[in-house]
Amino acid sequence: MMPWEDVLAFLRSRRGLLDGVVFSGGEPTLQAALLTAVQTVRSLGFRIGLHTAGAAPERFASLLPSIDWVGFDVKAPFHAYSCITGVEHSGDKAHASLRMLLASGVSYEVRTTLHPALLASADMLELRDQLLSLGVRNYAVQHFRPTGTRTDRLPPYSQQPPPTLPAGYGEGFLNFQIR
Repeated sequence: MMPWEDVLAFLRSRRGLLDGVVFSGGEPTLQAALLTAVQTVRSLGFRIGLHTAGAAPERFASLLPSIDWVGFDVKAPFHAYSCITGVEHSGDKAHASLRMLLASGVSYEVRTTLHPALLASADMLELRDQLLSLGVRNYAVQHFRPTGTRTDRLPPYSQQPPPTLPAGYGEGFLNFQIR
């Protein structure tokens, strides 16, 4: 792991060459020092992006005024989150964070990774309806790619047919992509 002072030295050397810095990770909002890090990098003149699943709504709320763009991962219909994350009430936290994001006016993309062993077509339809009712306008569905991932704790994805999205699935979103 690179020491924070070395990261800052590198970023100082890249001023004028880079436009922004994206904070990502596992879940960056679980890091207590994230707000300080974001503010420090912003003070160097960089725009700030954040990849999150909204696991820490209180910390996410404090970050939003300092963020220019958010890539927000929505894992499943909110009531079914614990089936994916293994964490009770994780759907409530993601739902609260997403509502904050949408109310903030910060630029964003909501995205869902479509894993055939974790989400069925009916789940995706329910999720689409939830997102539209919240006012999500920028949404992407990403197909799961097994390369480089641990799948030993999941049902074998190769034995599951990929969920199908019906024609017109993206209608209602201003920007919709499947990738």
